[in-house]
Amino acid sequence: MSRLTPRKGMPSPRLNEDEFRKRFLAQFQDPAFDSLGRELDSIAAAAWDAYSHSRKAPRTRKAGAEFADPDYELSLDWLAARAASADAQRRHADRSKPAILLINCSSRSEHTCPGEMSKSYRLVEIAREVFTAAPGVAIELLDLSRLASEYGRLFIRARPASPRPLLSATGPAHAIRIIYSARRKIG
Repeated sequence: MSRLTPRKGMPSPRLNEDEFRKRFLAQFQDPAFDSLGRELDSIAAAAWDAYSHSRKAPRTRKAGAEFADPDYELSLDWLAARAASADAQRRHADRSKPAILLINCSSRSEHTCPGEMSKSYRLVEIAREVFTAAPGVAIELLDLSRLASEYGRLFIRARPASPRPLLSATGPAHAIRIIYSARRKIG
């Protein structure tokens, strides 16, 4: 076997229909869904059809003149993500106003862990206050903590080869250093 030949042989990640159905319906365990069995069966059948036929981009439109193949069918989700990315790039390139992105990745809160809000949330709020005090600075907050607590926001799609979100945090100690440095530079 040459070094250029791809090595293959891992088991397929695809689910059979029974396992797919079991996993799909697992999200409807609440007794409130008991009377909706027939409807859930129909929805599960439609979901299996989409999964088994690998319809990763069910809603598309022609790419258009700006692409090498204008007739290629592009996913509307992909086009929306591309537009959002281009908008973010445009705002990033605008050097007239420095921009700071604050990220909170902690899923803890006084609602999930009795006691008090997370340190990460408190540090992000302190950082926002510090940077807001600086004239001409744009603040963007990416609060990933809400993903774990808002119903339906964080899930893994049951599609083959679908990307999974990777959420990570640098930790409170890093955030404290950032806030300390910002306070020293701003005032």
